[in-house]
Amino acid sequence: MSGRIHQLSEFVANQIAAGEVVERPASLVKELIENSLDAGASRIEVETQQGGVKRVLVRDDGGGIHADDLRLAISRHATSKITSADDLAGVGSLGFRGEALASVSSVARLTLVSRPADAKQAFALEIDGGRELAFEPRAHPAGTSVEVVDLFYNTPARRKFLKAERTEQNHIEKVVRSQSLARMDVSFELRQGGGRSPLVLPAGTPEQRLSRVLSTEFVERSVSIDESSGALRISGWVGLPTLSRSQTDQQYFFVNGRLVHDKLVAHAIRQAYRDVLFHGRHPVFVLFLELPASGVDVNVHPTKHEVRFRDSRNVHDFVFGMLNRALRDVRPDSVQPPVVAGSAPGLTVADRPGEFVDTSTGEIRELPFASPSGAGSPAAGSYRSPGFSGQNLAREFANLAGSAALTGSQSFSPGDAGPVPVMGYALAQLHGVYILAQNADGLVLVDMHAAHERITYERLKAQQLAGEVVRQRLLVPLVLNVSEAEADVVEEHNSALLEMGLTLDRSGLQSVTVREVPVLLAAGDGEGLVRDVLADFAELGMSPRLETLRERLLATMACHGSVRANRQLTVPEMNQLLRDMETTPNSGQCNHGRPTYLVQSLADLDRLFLRGQ
Repeated sequence: MSGRIHQLSEFVANQIAAGEVVERPASLVKELIENSLDAGASRIEVETQQGGVKRVLVRDDGGGIHADDLRLAISRHATSKITSADDLAGVGSLGFRGEALASVSSVARLTLVSRPADAKQAFALEIDGGRELAFEPRAHPAGTSVEVVDLFYNTPARRKFLKAERTEQNHIEKVVRSQSLARMDVSFELRQGGGRSPLVLPAGTPEQRLSRVLSTEFVERSVSIDESSGALRISGWVGLPTLSRSQTDQQYFFVNGRLVHDKLVAHAIRQAYRDVLFHGRHPVFVLFLELPASGVDVNVHPTKHEVRFRDSRNVHDFVFGMLNRALRDVRPDSVQPPVVAGSAPGLTVADRPGEFVDTSTGEIRELPFASPSGAGSPAAGSYRSPGFSGQNLAREFANLAGSAALTGSQSFSPGDAGPVPVMGYALAQLHGVYILAQNADGLVLVDMHAAHERITYERLKAQQLAGEVVRQRLLVPLVLNVSEAEADVVEEHNSALLEMGLTLDRSGLQSVTVREVPVLLAAGDGEGLVRDVLADFAELGMSPRLETLRERLLATMACHGSVRANRQLTVPEMNQLLRDMETTPNSGQCNHGRPTYLVQSLADLDRLFLRGQ
């Protein structure tokens, strides 16, 4: 290695830039599609060969490039999107760096053909590894075509890192699908050869595009959202918790029309789903966040996949709040219910008789369930708790669980006047586990434990949130050695920590003293909890850990306090459970994310028995 500094050639600089911007053929396709969208295209066609390594062609009907600008278009840092450094504070286009064409022209053979709508003829520019081969007139409709042949032919080391043809094809298809969600008014067509059927996505309604890119099931089993707060707006579709996946491959989040991967936003979405999603599962969503261009910095990474928000905490709270409210507002009558066939494979039903442990006495006893007439038990919802507190926590839970039990204070039957409720009327109980009910559409099958667990949990949570967080003072204050940044958090976010039930003092440059903790969590690992909370605040400016732990405790209590398998319920009790499901947030799934009910339509039943055939 030479000890002297020297200037790199333009060719080497372009190859370095190409390594940042064009990771693989899919990256090239993404950059070219973004250029087409910025040019106002209404139709974009993509053709590839050998996974894009042999050939990539992107053709559009956009505004085109003036013949005098073709050579400039392949120069580094040449763009029509911005003119000064001030423009970087409010970039409104998808592209703006002026690097993509220059980078790819240095590592491939590129042909750029374009004709503006008002031009009499098109012109073509041919480049081979950064060298111009030809510049000549050519027949071409209004718009632009970019053809890239033999990608990385002059950088064999980069080519070795590419994957198999099928893998590269899958990446390209994913790019086209994701870009098509950003602009549902634009037609997309992808032809990859190799026996693959063309991917044709005509412009149409959002439902048509979503059905084609994701699935019809997503359209039927998702909740649309369109909410605003000040300058922020979020819209799109979020899948129900029961429509989850084992991977994050169907998560699309757009900021001002740009697909991004942001850990802050990802955290907010995870928090919105935290107590409704089955363990190890991931939600499905297509969301669009709109905010002033000055509120987001898109000039963070050459691939433009990452952004930085000016007010990240506000964005996080807005996304979390709106999604959390949308999910909690879901009722059995607001979305299409899950169907019996193929639903929730591999999920099991709890079948142990329920017992309740009174932690104040250590006594193991069965939870009280009142008679169908409601005698000897308060009416559902009549109990009012001042908030959970130390030694009477178990007693308050027992009272609340009793009030949340199936009192049967209201009786419903098919003979009642008025429309049939969404969850229908109870018919019978199957093996002491499931409730069979009839609604206007057909058969409703309810997992009574899962359903009652959600009802009990939501009532417990509402009672707990109604009062202030009760703190317990430590007999011996806990002194922790932390980083200087984490110690700064205690001073900067002291009021927020107090609201969460933590009383902390900074006792040194790298030490804090813990004096009080939430009473619900007093028996846990206080040191680990505080360290995790401080780490969250240092990284994100907030922490959901205490709330998550409290909800986990309440979920466990609700699980033990809910009706279990083999408990025989009367018809009025079963109907009361159905009515409670219709008014309880998130009642479509239990606290662990399992579905609480399934539906078999009358038409499906007719097909099973070959009626009418």
